[in-house]
Amino acid sequence: MQTLGQTPIHGLRHPPAHDTNGWYIWAGEFSTSPDFFAPIHTSHLIERLPQVLQFLGLPPGYRFLIAAEYVDVWFDSALLRV
Repeated sequence: MQTLGQTPIHGLRHPPAHDTNGWYIWAGEFSTSPDFFAPIHTSHLIERLPQVLQFLGLPPGYRFLIAAEYVDVWFDSALLRV
């Protein structure tokens, strides 16, 4: 949550587990800090990160990157082995 408003915006999807949908989304630089990711209900993305909504239907194993006028989406099989 502390990176909202930074760029680029990254998203990756692991297989859903327990009570999560598998999406990990962050902006700016990645951190290995244990508290880097904070859960957020998908309904709150409409207000906070509306530009990612179009990617949430991607199946596990996909990544996306949004930076200014650049958008990339690709499959990464390593995301399925967690």
